Amino acid sequence: MYIACLDLEGVLVPEIWIAFAEASGIPELKRTTRDEPDYDKLMKWRLGILKEHGLGLKEIQETIAKIDPIPGAKEFLDELRSMCQVIIISDTFEQFAGPLMKKLGMPTIFCNSLEVAENGEITGFKMRCEQSKLTTVKALQSIGYETVATGDSHNDLAMIKASKDGFLFKSTEQIKADNPELAAYETYEELMAAFKKAMD
Repeated sequence: MYIACLDLEGVLVPEIWIAFAEASGIPELKRTTRDEPDYDKLMKWRLGILKEHGLGLKEIQETIAKIDPIPGAKEFLDELRSMCQVIIISDTFEQFAGPLMKKLGMPTIFCNSLEVAENGEITGFKMRCEQSKLTTVKALQSIGYETVATGDSHNDLAMIKASKDGFLFKSTEQIKADNPELAAYETYEELMAAFKKAMD
């Protein structure tokens, strides 16, 4: 019994914060979990920048509405879902993920939620659980599933390493160099072949 566990941003869709950094003209917001392993620290820093510039949920959602999945992502996801159950495990937020899930054919996603004031200011965020990716993979394993996982960033490493098999996808040279034991792929064809082999 296999469940495929996928990261969202960088694997299936472009990085939301990078897209918003470009749309808003605020280059500091290009910093992601590829650069900062501490997600809590990263999010607090992002919220500080949004507050400083008077930007809120509405502006970010306007950018997200224009984001399309990475070319080939939906086809990859459709094929994978025809083989096994798939869960997207992401550190993004329900308020961001909704429109993107529609474009991907409404796969299951486990993510977090934002705290938003009536004026649209993002005042905080609520993580679903501690170390959400690792915790989720271990919970799935505890109910009899084997997990096969993929992701691109620091916050995916624990989930990938705890799984029966796991791979880096479209990751950075530094993360690949720091984790030489993990297979790393750049195309959906390679990634699909790796999933098939892992579940054989």
